[in-house]
Amino acid sequence: MRPPVRRDWSIANSGRWMAPKPALRWLLAVVIAIGVLNPIAGSGWVSRGWLALPILAGSLLLRRRALRVLIAAVALALGYDALISGWSGVVRVSLVVEIAAIAIFGYRLARTRELLGMQGLRGESMLLELRDRLRIQGEMPPLPPGWQHETLIRSAGAGSFGGDFVVAGLTSEGAVLEVVLVDVSGKGVDAGTRALLLSGAFGGLLGAVEPAKFLPAANDYLLRQRWSEGFATAVHLVIDLGTGHYVLESAGHPPAAHFVSGSGMWNVIAGDGMVLGVLPEARYPPVRGVLNVGDAMLLYTDGLVETSKREISVGIDKLIGEAERLVTHGFRDGAAHLIERVAPDGGDDRALVMIWRE
Repeated sequence: MRPPVRRDWSIANSGRWMAPKPALRWLLAVVIAIGVLNPIAGSGWVSRGWLALPILAGSLLLRRRALRVLIAAVALALGYDALISGWSGVVRVSLVVEIAAIAIFGYRLARTRELLGMQGLRGESMLLELRDRLRIQGEMPPLPPGWQHETLIRSAGAGSFGGDFVVAGLTSEGAVLEVVLVDVSGKGVDAGTRALLLSGAFGGLLGAVEPAKFLPAANDYLLRQRWSEGFATAVHLVIDLGTGHYVLESAGHPPAAHFVSGSGMWNVIAGDGMVLGVLPEARYPPVRGVLNVGDAMLLYTDGLVETSKREISVGIDKLIGEAERLVTHGFRDGAAHLIERVAPDGGDDRALVMIWRE
C-alpha cells in the first residue's frame, strides 16, 4: 500500500491564491482572450505582443511542467491569429522571435525558482525575511549603564542584501561584551546568503569557545565550506564592561580606532592577522588596551574607507578627521554622520560599529 502523498504548502506554496492549477487556468484564459478574440474582434483590439505577459506571469507562479503547457497555448494562439489575420512575413518573424526569447527567459527563471522552492510572490517575501533575520542577528545586546553603542549597515547601491554583518553578545554572565564585524567577499544576494550562513555560525561560536579561539574556529569553518569566494575579513572585540579592558583581534580587517579622552586623540589600532578562509592554522595576534570613561571604539569595513578612486589610507584619514568632529558634539547619532560624510555614494557595502563610555 502506497503511503499518502503529503502536500506541503509551507514557503513556496503558501496560500490558495498561488496554487499552480488555478493560476494556470487564469493564464490560459488570458491567452485565449488575446489570441482567439483578437482576430475575431479585429487586430486593433489588443496588441499581439501582450501574449508575452502570461508567460512572464507564469514564470513566477507556475512550475516548469505547467509553464510548458502555457507556452504551447501561446504558440497555438499565435498560429491561429496568423492563420485568420494573415500576417506579413516581417511581422510574423519579429513577433515570433520576441515571444520565443521571452519564453526562454521565463522558462529559465521558472527553473531557477523551482529549484529554490520559490514559486509565487512568496519567493520575494522569503528573501525579505532572510534579510530581516540577518539584521536581527546583528542587533547589539543591551549594555549596562555608562556604556553606549551604535551600529549601522548599508548595502551597496540600493540593494537590500550585502556581505557586511555584525554578531554581538554578552558572555561571562553579562560581564563581557563580544562584538564581531565581518565583511564577506562579494556583493548582492550571493554575499547576503553567505553572510546569513556565517552570521548564524559565528553567533553560535560566541560564548561557546574562548575569545582567543574565536577567529581560529571561524577560519576553520570557512575553510570547510570550500566556497569559490570563501574568504572574509573580520575584527573581534572583547570588552570587560566592569574594568574597560579590551582585547582586539583582526583577520585582514581595516584597523580599528580608539578615542582616548585623556589626550583627545584617535589612535589607529592595526592588526596583522590573515583573512578568514584562506590558510589553515592562521594566527591572530591580540591587541590589548583600556576603554576609560569618555573613550570610544570605532569598527568599520573597507567599503567605508576604500573606493576605486581613493586608497584605503586616505579613507582612514578622512574617517578619523570626521570622527574628531564628533568629540565636541557627542558620539550619539555619529554612525550615520560618519557614513554620510565619508562614503555617501555606496559603491560597496558599508558597516560601522561605535562603542563608547559616557
